[in-house]
Amino acid sequence: MQLGAFSISLAVKDLAKSQSFYEKLGFQRTGGDDHYAILVNGGTMIGLFQGMFENNILTFNPGLENTAESFAAGKPLGSFTDVRELQSQLEAEGMEFADKTDPAGTGIGSFVITDPDGNAILVDQHFPRPE
Repeated sequence: MQLGAFSISLAVKDLAKSQSFYEKLGFQRTGGDDHYAILVNGGTMIGLFQGMFENNILTFNPGLENTAESFAAGKPLGSFTDVRELQSQLEAEGMEFADKTDPAGTGIGSFVITDPDGNAILVDQHFPRPE
């Protein structure tokens, strides 16, 4: 199962303060707005989110690779597994979902599952279904 690029989405109290901290560790901002920032350091990505959710989330992005160029370009890989196909595979395995995407959809989509320890896992596809 190919889930795409991995990042951690951190719920932060002060976006500017958190961004400054991670920049000292060598991360650079590649996107965001007043409520969130996407930071990269080589193949490591962190999303900082202020006031958008309560807990940290493990995030996978179908269609992207773990490179700054992939995230910055905002263009999907030529071929990748659509989020609806991933959801269907996990449903067949008996996985329970906290949130699901429309299986008949063709555009962006996402679903959320929770691991046995209560950690949320977001599979978030930013692109239309690949041809």
